Amino acid sequence: MRDAAPSATSGAHSLQRYDDDRRALIERADSAVVALASAYPDGHHVAAHRHGRSQLLHVRAGVVLAVTDAGRWMVPAGQALWIPAGITHAVDMLGGVRMQSAYVRPAAIAGLPASLRVVAMTALMRSLMGEAVAIGDAQGARGRDALLLDLILHEIPRLAELPLGLPFPSDRRFAALCRRYLDAPTPAVTIDDWARETGMSRRSFTRRFQRETGLSLSVWRQQASLFAALPRLFDGEPVTTVALDLGYDSVAAFTTMFKRMLGTSPRAYLSVNAPAVS
Repeated sequence: MRDAAPSATSGAHSLQRYDDDRRALIERADSAVVALASAYPDGHHVAAHRHGRSQLLHVRAGVVLAVTDAGRWMVPAGQALWIPAGITHAVDMLGGVRMQSAYVRPAAIAGLPASLRVVAMTALMRSLMGEAVAIGDAQGARGRDALLLDLILHEIPRLAELPLGLPFPSDRRFAALCRRYLDAPTPAVTIDDWARETGMSRRSFTRRFQRETGLSLSVWRQQASLFAALPRLFDGEPVTTVALDLGYDSVAAFTTMFKRMLGTSPRAYLSVNAPAVS
């Protein structure tokens, strides 16, 4: 389906109307894959919703933050988010976001991921997404068009997962601590503090947190720091201020973490993805 979205500078009402129309189109489509492109302004919020189809959301510019009851996922430019059908999610845009999405009928092919995840886009998949958006109405696609759409289905299970999710534990006590930390990250919090608040020994807490999230608390907080840092950096706060506020001993230590997660330094990343100043 061609990109008929309003521009990123359109009003919130126009964007909401477009989103509603697009969801209706996706739900009534007969083809196994429906591809759409869209653009959103910095700070735009898409309220919690869900689709009857799975979605491969490819971010071409900006950063997308997706939130579910199970956690948060950050999608930088060049990568994608896989959202299985039926998962309720809200989305926030950092920077002027341009994206392409492939909406896939459930069980369209064996091996589609069962869980929400950030995935690394390959050169082939980026090309396929661009071609799929350009096809227009996929209804009755034949020949080359049908082959392109079918290849998208076969390539999705091959996309490698990236460590850009922030899982939330199912235990309500742990989840409350995690949400509080995201609201106000602080270097003062220790494992002993959280263990004491949950009425557990340090050893029991550590084991339980690892089992619930798949991450140690130190790694979880490191990834949470990146989630907390990006909005502030996009708002123009100096890297030094953000790094020290989040408890890093130096800008170099913060930059090392940032490069490990996003593949480049904060300044280099912002130079490409930060919203333009009007």
